[in-house]
Amino acid sequence: MRMVGYNIQYGTGKDGNVDLARIADDIGDADIVCLQEVERHCSKTGMTDQPAAFAALFPDHYWVYGAGVDTDAATPDDRGRRRQFGNMILSRWPILSSRNHLLPKIQYIDHLALQRSAVEGVIETPLGALRVYSVHLGHVGAAERCAQIDALMEIVFAAPERGGVVSGRKASAHWTADAPLPPMPAPAVLMGDFNLAPEDTEYERLVGGENGEYGRLTTSRLLVDAWTHLGHPLHGGHSCFEHFGRSQRIDYAFLTPDLANRALAISVDAEAQGSDHQPMSLELA
Repeated sequence: MRMVGYNIQYGTGKDGNVDLARIADDIGDADIVCLQEVERHCSKTGMTDQPAAFAALFPDHYWVYGAGVDTDAATPDDRGRRRQFGNMILSRWPILSSRNHLLPKIQYIDHLALQRSAVEGVIETPLGALRVYSVHLGHVGAAERCAQIDALMEIVFAAPERGGVVSGRKASAHWTADAPLPPMPAPAVLMGDFNLAPEDTEYERLVGGENGEYGRLTTSRLLVDAWTHLGHPLHGGHSCFEHFGRSQRIDYAFLTPDLANRALAISVDAEAQGSDHQPMSLELA
């Protein structure tokens, strides 16, 4: 099973042109796709409904979209139209349930701050039921990212205990007439733009600290960085070549520890031209 994570920068490539078909070519024949910076109805990108456009580009995939930023873009002819910015999941298999989690936000006086989010999809895959999160954290301050990571970790690890989006053995026929109650499985994959480098303190909030004698001290309520788990160097896999004037790894694939032994391969396509980020591909057995 191949998964791809990609911050698409609204489809704007390194040449400055908006080309969603080029993004689709970069992704290729992936089973599950996690996109960030997908927008709707912005004049800078031709007022395109990008989630609908990607649905058309991947006609064999199911999809969900979650907006972080949601503002007015109504017209007299379309009073429900919204200007949105958020994350998307596309899946070869049905997405049994979805939730859009808004993450903590800080108001910076001078610097752009966007409402960030993580869209969740519960998917019945050949590996069994799996939670997938397409994640985008704040780009400005570590304090905001730390708050967002704390909220995200609570979401990820508390979800199985709290159950699916509809739960209860005595659920009425109103909720069971169309499909069984959706599960909330423990295994989860988080892919996206975390806007942090491995040397940043926020990284340890996700995967645990490192001990010179014992290595990475991961616990059952921390995540596994698939890149390093598969033997790649901590500071390799650069996914953004012009992040504050230097190349860095700021896009990640994280796994709950129960999925670590399913990871087969991970790579970053350094040649892709569709965005200011590079797509990351993860293979699970």
